[in-house]
Amino acid sequence: MERAEKHEFVSALNAELGNTGVVVVAHYAGLSVAQMTALRSSVREAGGTVKVAKNRLVKLALQGTDLEHISDLFQGPTVIVHSDDPVAAPKAAVDFAKANDKFEILGGALGSTNLNPDGVKSLATMPSLDELRAKLVGMIQTPASRIAQVVNAPAGQLARVFGAYAKKDEAA
Repeated sequence: MERAEKHEFVSALNAELGNTGVVVVAHYAGLSVAQMTALRSSVREAGGTVKVAKNRLVKLALQGTDLEHISDLFQGPTVIVHSDDPVAAPKAAVDFAKANDKFEILGGALGSTNLNPDGVKSLATMPSLDELRAKLVGMIQTPASRIAQVVNAPAGQLARVFGAYAKKDEAA
C-alpha cells in the first residue's frame, strides 16, 4: 500500500468509525478463510461491518473520534466489528465467538463509553432495535384493543338482554 492509499484509507476509516454506534475489537489469529467469511456474512446479515487493518492505521483513524480511548486494544492480529445498531455488532461477534474458540473478544466502545469483554457480552444479550420497536408497537396496540373491548362490552350485554326478552316474549 502506498502512502497516498494509506492516507485515503485512514480518512475513510475515520469517517466510518466516527459515525458508527458501536465497535467491537477482537483477536482473530488462527481463523481460516472460511471462518472469516462466515464471520463477515453473519455480521453483514446483522447490519454491521467487519474490518481487518493494520493496527497503526486504525490508531491513526481513531484520532479525533469518540472512540480514541480504545486504541490500546489494537495489539496483535485484530479485527473490528462495528454497526450503527448498538446491539447488532456485539450480538454477531459474541455468537461467532461461542462457535469459534480462536475468536477472542478484547473489548469495544459504545460511543464514548469503553466496554470490556463482559460489557460486550451483556450488550449482546439485549434485544435489538427492531425487537424493541415491535414490543413498543405491541404495548401501544394493547390498550387500544382493551378500550375497544370495554366500550363494546355494555353494547354486547344490552344486546344479550334484549335477545333474552325477545325469546321470553316469543315463548309467552
